[in-house]
Amino acid sequence: MTILIVCDVLGEENNGTTIAAMNLIRFLKERGHIVRILCADQEKRSKENVFVVPTLNVGKVLNAYVAKVGVTIARADEEVVRQALNGVEYVHIMLPFSLGMKVTQLAREMDLPISAGFHMQAQNFTSYIKLNKIGFINRGVYKFIYRHVYQYVDAIHFPTAFIQDVFEQNVKHKTNGYVISNGVHSYVQRREQAKPAEFQDKIVILTTGRYSREKSQDTLIKAVKYSKYQKSIQLILGGQGVKETYYRKLSKSLPIKPIFRFYSREEMIDVLNYADMYVHPAEAELEGISCLEAIVCGKLTIVSDSKNAATRGFAIDDKCVFKNRNPKSLARVIDYWIEHPEQRRQYEQKYLDRAVTYAQDTCMMQMETMMLEVAHAKRKA
Repeated sequence: MTILIVCDVLGEENNGTTIAAMNLIRFLKERGHIVRILCADQEKRSKENVFVVPTLNVGKVLNAYVAKVGVTIARADEEVVRQALNGVEYVHIMLPFSLGMKVTQLAREMDLPISAGFHMQAQNFTSYIKLNKIGFINRGVYKFIYRHVYQYVDAIHFPTAFIQDVFEQNVKHKTNGYVISNGVHSYVQRREQAKPAEFQDKIVILTTGRYSREKSQDTLIKAVKYSKYQKSIQLILGGQGVKETYYRKLSKSLPIKPIFRFYSREEMIDVLNYADMYVHPAEAELEGISCLEAIVCGKLTIVSDSKNAATRGFAIDDKCVFKNRNPKSLARVIDYWIEHPEQRRQYEQKYLDRAVTYAQDTCMMQMETMMLEVAHAKRKA
């Protein structure tokens, strides 16, 4: 098939949505499909089968942040959208923003089969304006994107059953959803990786992800302050984001200076493999690929019990769970695992045994199957 992948957000592969989009694009090409990309990444203008719309102006502050994290946000241009749609047999929309909305409208007019991914939790938006605790505002976000995109598509790709349930409960509608993990690439795997010399006598605790309110890295920083072993803990926060200045200030009193750094995908797998444990403190998470990568590497993984995070379902048992946004609770869990190294090794194997579930090739095959089923059903209708 000739498939159009619509990317409201695209750029460097340093965020979950872009990584998911590029993984899907590469896989579909390998399977012999002709794949077109519709996005606002101006650097892709000269590439074959890429249609580029203007960049959306989201204001001075957000424009600066978007540029810093290496992504572009699309502004729908109807002429370019129609060019991209001309001759395609299938449309997949990554996000329900301006470009996704316009493509949904025009693709429906052309009676094309359409699927849409669900890669945006309401709190990803409302946390920026400090309204993520207000239920009716989060519900309003879900109802808005349902009204403008998801009610019209032939299938919805949900990375987890958790986010499908959240969305359906908020919009009060059953959806035509497919639950398919975005998966973990085969290069992510457990391997022997010696700690750098400067960390040999340290307990290395890793967390990764965008520095933002809903990712809750501040809870982990505070937890280290409460740990009995704070003088031995080397905290690594892999990522970047708007909260970095605040996090650096918050961590100044720690005995060992944390590392704040954005790592390449290959570098991150090295860090994962030499870290002693991985903590995912997010209070809102619709899947959590970085958490899945830790599991695939057989890492002792500690997660929040937040009702808004799919990652709580990844824990082996309650020994790997702490109370959401409670640094003292997290400190107790961390200290327990520092004090029980033999049991930690047993749990690492338990996590590793789960890894096969998240193999990316298997997940991408399921995505292709979804698309073929939707296209077939549309032809029969």
